[in-house]
Amino acid sequence: MSNALRKPMTLDEFLAWEERQEMRYEFDGFQPVAMTGGTYAHDAIAINLAIALGTRLRGTRCRLHGSNLKVSVEDRVRYPDASVTRQAHENRDTVARDPVVIFEVLSPGTAGTDRIDKLREYTALASLRRYVLLEPDRVAATVLERGDTGWLTSILTNDAVLRMEEIGIGLPLTELYEGVDLTSDPADSAA
Repeated sequence: MSNALRKPMTLDEFLAWEERQEMRYEFDGFQPVAMTGGTYAHDAIAINLAIALGTRLRGTRCRLHGSNLKVSVEDRVRYPDASVTRQAHENRDTVARDPVVIFEVLSPGTAGTDRIDKLREYTALASLRRYVLLEPDRVAATVLERGDTGWLTSILTNDAVLRMEEIGIGLPLTELYEGVDLTSDPADSAA
């Protein structure tokens, strides 16, 4: 039995195909990847992030974008949970241009992609200054910040403040976890 190898889809083919889809897909440089539903914790953290960022960015030239705007990099398309740009956008834009900060709320099914593939892709963006990975089951974030000589990584937990000089704000990490029950053990739900 032989399996025919499929020809990879190009970015332009993906973008044309995506416009006709009801569901959302990311593009990994080869094929569409369906985006699945999330958990309560993931959704709550993403909403808290949007409220906290949106409030603090009001009146500045920075704009917060949610998970409906894509980021295109290296012939790939991703839908981060949130991104911040300093660019003006047209109402019909579907791409967040030149993001300076990107946020991903981790989930068991996508954490590897977020930590490895998206990390490599996002850090290739010349405009990006910070990539923040938020843990879903504890108050914690992995923060990658572009320094003068490369990317610096820090881990924030508990009462730390996520400082983002590139957009002029700081966020208490605990604010992003309001309403999320962090007392249950994630291993219990896997049993």
